[in-house]
Amino acid sequence: MNFHDVRFPARLSFGSVGGPERRTEIVSLSNGFEERNAPWAHSRRRFDAGVGVQSLDDLEALVGFFEARHGQLIGFRWKDWTDFKSCKPSGTPTGIDQVMGTGDGERQTFQLCKTYRSGTHVYCRPITKPVEDTVIVALSGDVKSEGSNYSLDIDAGLVTFASAPPIGAEVTAGFEFDVPVRFDTDRVETSVANFSAGEMPSVPVIEVRV
Repeated sequence: MNFHDVRFPARLSFGSVGGPERRTEIVSLSNGFEERNAPWAHSRRRFDAGVGVQSLDDLEALVGFFEARHGQLIGFRWKDWTDFKSCKPSGTPTGIDQVMGTGDGERQTFQLCKTYRSGTHVYCRPITKPVEDTVIVALSGDVKSEGSNYSLDIDAGLVTFASAPPIGAEVTAGFEFDVPVRFDTDRVETSVANFSAGEMPSVPVIEVRV
């Protein structure tokens, strides 16, 4: 996949409009009931990169980033200011924020993930683009050292232990993360007249699977 490991300027993504979307197929039956099916296992996020543009210098930076990605061709990192931590937005990540799994004495590699809860229902979102130097990994609450105890694949969000965690050991982690996205358009339209009138360009971006 074409992907640049570079983040869209965070100051421009701040204040952007967007969030998760799902795909649900609904069939209405003759008796008035419905059958609903979800073909996507995971949600997909959409944002508008034009909302944060506040000056002509910002616009120049956006266009430069757009051109360097060749429009829709190449993906990149995006900071979702509403959801970029393993903990609450007001908190600081710790090694016990999110559960990645439980040791079985054989498995060495674990995927970073974030769990969303509502009552007894949960959704586990794979995290594939953690932010470098923010990941903290622990076994049964004991924080481990990257390099000596485990290695981190920053491009896939995979944690691989030097030796398999023992049976029953809870594997947890805390981190900040980005969303892998691409531009959802091959065209940016704007003018100085419109910009001076307060009309921002609409530049949609959409999450990609990596």
